[in-house]
Amino acid sequence: MTRSSPGVRRIVSILNFFADHPSESFTLSDLVRALKLSRATCHGLLTGLVEAGYLYRTSDRGYLLGPALVSVGEVAKAHYSPLKAAQPEMRLLADEFDTVCSAAFREGKDVVIRERASAVSHLGSSLPRGSRLPLLPQFAGNFFVWASATDVKAWLDELDQPPSDSQREALDRGIAFVRKYGFLCAERNIGEGIDQHSSQWLYENAYANAPLLPIFEINPDARYKLAWLNAPVFNTDRSVAFVMGVQGFSGEYTGKKILSIGERVREACDRITSFICRAPPRTLAPDPVEIAS
Repeated sequence: MTRSSPGVRRIVSILNFFADHPSESFTLSDLVRALKLSRATCHGLLTGLVEAGYLYRTSDRGYLLGPALVSVGEVAKAHYSPLKAAQPEMRLLADEFDTVCSAAFREGKDVVIRERASAVSHLGSSLPRGSRLPLLPQFAGNFFVWASATDVKAWLDELDQPPSDSQREALDRGIAFVRKYGFLCAERNIGEGIDQHSSQWLYENAYANAPLLPIFEINPDARYKLAWLNAPVFNTDRSVAFVMGVQGFSGEYTGKKILSIGERVREACDRITSFICRAPPRTLAPDPVEIAS
């Protein structure tokens, strides 16, 4: 993997230090001691940053954040959008798996499709941008992967249609699955007669007889009628910014292939997370999920 130059890393460390202490002034000696840089190196970098306007040197030889960072920050804030980082990833995933790739945001009890990319064979498919669909517990694991048990229970209790015990258990298992594999997926329940020209069939409330059922165990050698697979993109506070994934699979896939697809989608979501907050959370949740009751 290509690494940045030491000079770039040192400049970044200086700017990050000032960003962590935005209202304070620091002397050259303060920065040398805090950042463990040589005095000559630190002085040269500070001089360059002052000349560029990224830092300001006070009359008492202290350094502050400079005015040039204000305009850079305002431009970045005005044009910042995780979906801009997601769009090229979505295009690659849609074409690679001959599917539709969507970015879904949770808004209370619903999910809203904010962005999508379609392979040529799916250009006329349903679920356009702006589609709003009910979020069912059995498919909600990605949105609550690191949420507390209290928050998960509060969301379940607010649903218009009280979830069944099996749906509550399914959410519990879905969260555990996402924590283990980094994605969630579902398979087609072919025994049910459904209208596949309508998007609503994807989210029927009847769980056991639903046309789509979540997959909670994957045997690498078994075969599954994969329908969709998606993974979470995270905010800096470990909450889920949105869920991105692929749908519109046809035929059967081995568990090994599904794991491979899942790894590919998770890696794409991790790159978008790195755009937002550097790295996805991979540690245990603050408290265990116990939401069946």
